[in-house]
Amino acid sequence: MMYIHYCKHCRRIHILNGHKAYCPACCARLAELNISYLKYVNLSREDRRALKERCADEKGLRELSAEYPPRNRTRWISPAKAARDGAATDKRSASRPEYSPRLRVSVS
Repeated sequence: MMYIHYCKHCRRIHILNGHKAYCPACCARLAELNISYLKYVNLSREDRRALKERCADEKGLRELSAEYPPRNRTRWISPAKAARDGAATDKRSASRPEYSPRLRVSVS
């Protein structure tokens, strides 16, 4: 999905896919705006300029920004699957020889 982001450092509005954290232009932190892509695209030029000016103000940016709680990715993996995958990796690593930096291989 497309999301609207604002960069305080370069004062630009970016339309980016996904929840991005850093500006593609200057690598500063982005603020994700609480406006949908379709609403932003249908805004007139004056409305977009007003939105950009409102984002430049710190208080206006706090009102417009969307806050998402951090996701816990482990909740998507069932405990049974995690146990099964853990056992599989143990078997694979047990069959591999241990790495040694002093191991020399001759090629003939």
